[in-house]
Amino acid sequence: MFPVCGIFVLEIIMTGEVDMLRLRPYKRCDAEKIVTWHKDEESFRKWCLNIYESYPITAEDMNRHYESFSDSDSFFMFTAFDEEGVCGHMIMRFLDEDKQSLRFGFIIIDEQRRGKGYGSEMLELAKKYAFEVLKVSKVSLGVFENNPGARKCYERVGLTEIGYDKDCFAFNGEKWSIIYMGMESIEYFKRTYGM
Repeated sequence: MFPVCGIFVLEIIMTGEVDMLRLRPYKRCDAEKIVTWHKDEESFRKWCLNIYESYPITAEDMNRHYESFSDSDSFFMFTAFDEEGVCGHMIMRFLDEDKQSLRFGFIIIDEQRRGKGYGSEMLELAKKYAFEVLKVSKVSLGVFENNPGARKCYERVGLTEIGYDKDCFAFNGEKWSIIYMGMESIEYFKRTYGM
């Protein structure tokens, strides 16, 4: 059984689209689709580091990993969907006991929908949930320096660089650096509501 964060449905109308993107708690059946979105190990490692030992993973591998957090009230899995079905996935986890700092992770969009604003819209929904429902004071995430598409997406939704970890991950003889990005609640409310 996966933790449920309460009943909620957040919606944003996609700009210039009829479709509505929604964010809901992750379901076990979502894994069947999500695990197909990585076409090579490099993109897979940019998504999950070494959380999973082998590539590719199965839906059962993903569900087994998430089940290890079933008793946690600090780790939440989400799925983005629209009229065509599941199109995105991410997690949120608290970094502190006071539950004021939230980390986004495992952010991925169906490869058929990348470059169309789905990632930005999913993150806007995630920020809304984080700041308006969970009432956190800041959100953050990490992105590899060699993943410029993801970094641009995060910048589009207002996240700014807050840290850097040089050569912290090794893959295929390369050293990858992580850029940490974040947003404070005051900035979120200013950008969203002009407050």
